[in-house]
Amino acid sequence: MADGHMFNNISLVGRGGNNPGQLRVHSRGLLWKKQGGGKAVEVDKSDIVNITWMKVPRSNQLSVLIKDGLKYKFVGFRVQDVASLTNFFQNSCNIAPEEKQLSVSGKNWGELDINGNMLSFLVGGKQSFEVSLADVSQTQLQAKTDVILEFHVDDTTGANEKDSLMELTFYVPNSNPQFVGDENRSPAEVFREKIMSMADVGTGGEGPVVTFESIQTLTPRGRSVFELHLSFLRLHGSVGDFKIQYSSIVRVFVLPKAQPHTFVVITLDPPIRKGNTMYPHIVTQFDTDNVVESTLVMNEDLFATKYKDKLEPSYKGLTHEVFTMILRGLSGTKLTRPGKFRSFHDGYAVKSSLKAEDGVLYPLEKSFFFLPKPPTLILHDEIEYVEFERHSAGGANMQYFDFLIKLKTEQEHLFRNIQRSEYHNLYAFIRSKPTIRIMNLGGAAQAPDGVAAVLQDEEDDAVDPHLERIRNAAGEEDSDEEDEDFVADKDDDGSPSDDSGDDDSNGSGSGSEKERVPKKESKKKPTVSKVSSSKKRNNDEGPSQSKKQKKKKDPNAPKKALSGFMFFSQLERENIRKEIPGISFKDIARVLGERWNKMTAEEKEPYEAKALADKKRYQNQINDYQQATKMDLMDESDSN
Repeated sequence: MADGHMFNNISLVGRGGNNPGQLRVHSRGLLWKKQGGGKAVEVDKSDIVNITWMKVPRSNQLSVLIKDGLKYKFVGFRVQDVASLTNFFQNSCNIAPEEKQLSVSGKNWGELDINGNMLSFLVGGKQSFEVSLADVSQTQLQAKTDVILEFHVDDTTGANEKDSLMELTFYVPNSNPQFVGDENRSPAEVFREKIMSMADVGTGGEGPVVTFESIQTLTPRGRSVFELHLSFLRLHGSVGDFKIQYSSIVRVFVLPKAQPHTFVVITLDPPIRKGNTMYPHIVTQFDTDNVVESTLVMNEDLFATKYKDKLEPSYKGLTHEVFTMILRGLSGTKLTRPGKFRSFHDGYAVKSSLKAEDGVLYPLEKSFFFLPKPPTLILHDEIEYVEFERHSAGGANMQYFDFLIKLKTEQEHLFRNIQRSEYHNLYAFIRSKPTIRIMNLGGAAQAPDGVAAVLQDEEDDAVDPHLERIRNAAGEEDSDEEDEDFVADKDDDGSPSDDSGDDDSNGSGSGSEKERVPKKESKKKPTVSKVSSSKKRNNDEGPSQSKKQKKKKDPNAPKKALSGFMFFSQLERENIRKEIPGISFKDIARVLGERWNKMTAEEKEPYEAKALADKKRYQNQINDYQQATKMDLMDESDSN
């Protein structure tokens, strides 16, 4: 890299565990991004106070101290990386990194060093451990010589770790030369006061600043009470009880939904955990037109010195606006609202489905966000390409299309059932983003080519065997009860048969039609030998025709219900065609059956649920249809 260095697999160390990511060091500072998206750390060169190197087990650690007292620690550097980065900092940033040693003696007696908001415990001049005073929630003095530090209980801290630091005790003897006491204060009390001034604990933050009652939470699901404190957010109710430090909030999204609701999404890194389930997004839903009036409960001196430029003493307005403004003022997080995109109906999102869930997709200026379940945030920088596709199970009019997003990590997100009318606005929005590549983009100003193929006229000469099969299974084509006895020929590749011929045919039809009758007769009368085609013609033309007449289908009859396997086939068939190009229709059916048999009951549950709902629909419609048919027959008999 001409302007610096790029390092992969560099972890940011903190109470939330080790978060792997990518670190870029350049002449203007440094930038670290978490692997898979989420938290990012950006430090300007002018804000750097000190840089230190330390040899840690199996790696090297880079510590960066900035002006506001925060220290960022990065782990994962090789020996050669230390030398190259040290030279780069000296030549490009005019900063000379220091080198510290880690104490591995195991002794618990030493000295304390407080630098900024970092407290280091030194043994023989070497660092034994280091903690951030910003994580200290309270201090206690016990037996005049023991100082207990209590750390914030945060449901996001340690989400990826089994254990987290909650309490730490220091023994400060009366003979301690570092913290000198007097007649009224012992050295331990002097040390405690020093910690309290640096950690800023016990300054009116015992109670909530403001409380919002009965907020509907979609993820996790339930109704909750939100308490906004000075340094953390408390969420409790039917969803559980969570305490979230503001430092864990990455961003807040305010996304208007179709009236009368608005989504407010709080994105966390690390996420909160409930059982074995991680929740990186807290999705709330507010009534758009609700108005609330709130007064902040805060010490006047604290408000004047720290929050005067960030908050107002009282608020009155829409509930979701008041909530987000107070949360932004307390946490300092950024708000994201819809950008330039507008849907066909002048909304901010398009209706679609992800996996088996229906929802809305928000095309934002720097990301895509699917809500409400599963909440899926896709940053533009993570996208390898996007692709517009024909709707795999659409009807003859093709009123829907699919939208595929493939990430640089090879992961794919397929958004289905997007209305055809949304194509032009979505396509124009994506074309305006130079970082997003459209995979099936055709030549310029060529409407039928490339991505515009999803908008071809409804009159399409190409026959899609999969679509024909779906229509037949759904009852959209004329059905024949005798087809159940039909045995496919070996050369038949599974394409739909032609049922448009008349039953009173004189034998001039295709050869496959000639072979169809003997196979039916052989099934009904296996002891009778096959008759010649000329004899069949004579029997068909005779007055004593014994062949069963084709039953005409009532166009008003309801469509038959689909099975869970058919719903699965509709969604999976196109994936198989992509995985195995050129596969025959017969082999597709075989692969579908194999995959369906290997699925567990939980994996089949969404499709079986759709089948059950479709069965109920069919039962209700068939009852109404039979009742209407019965009434028509009664009316006809009365007229006769």
